[in-house]
Amino acid sequence: MKISLNNSKSNSRYIKPKTFKYLDEKQLKYRNAEEMVNDMDFEGENKRYFAFIDGSFFFGDFIEAFIVKNNIHVKKMTISTLSMNQNNIDSLHNLLKGNFVDELNLIVSDYFFSHEKKSLIPYIYEKLDIDNKFQFASAGTHCKLCCFETINARKFVIHGSANLRSSANIEQIMFEENEDLYNFTDEIQSNIVETYKTINKSVRYGKLWECIEKVNTNKISIKF
Repeated sequence: MKISLNNSKSNSRYIKPKTFKYLDEKQLKYRNAEEMVNDMDFEGENKRYFAFIDGSFFFGDFIEAFIVKNNIHVKKMTISTLSMNQNNIDSLHNLLKGNFVDELNLIVSDYFFSHEKKSLIPYIYEKLDIDNKFQFASAGTHCKLCCFETINARKFVIHGSANLRSSANIEQIMFEENEDLYNFTDEIQSNIVETYKTINKSVRYGKLWECIEKVNTNKISIKF
């Protein structure tokens, strides 16, 4: 059976979809993420928010805006995303350098890792491997979620259709403070991180190596 698509509803059962006009990246504003955060009440406990987001900001900006606006000190954060962009990496860098997050685990799809291994992957290591706070994993995952625990033991999960770099499309997200859901999600994601991690944290830099360099510089010798 041959099917032809027609713009006229009266002439054909099957109609050509309307052309969707995508937003330019310059129209994607951090302040739009802040406006969404302003509508949320962090002071109350065990709140749950479901929202359709219109693509006027990167989803990763929402995570940064929520933590910064509420001055939250995160003990541990784990993010799983199919893909991300440089803006997302810079956003996570801000959270680490600003001492908002003590431990960050990032899981990306192996598809993304293989396609960005010469561009965004080196940038991720450069910007996020700070003070041994960061672990990076690549796996066959399509999960899109962020779970984090604050230093005062509040546990949050954000999940939905949006990747960190999602923009220009309508997405749905659920944001909730839920200890049981966090514990369940964190256990699974932590197992993925441990199995597919790419940073060997047993190789340590910093104070230990500085001690060795100092000895060499001062040319200290020991006689027996």
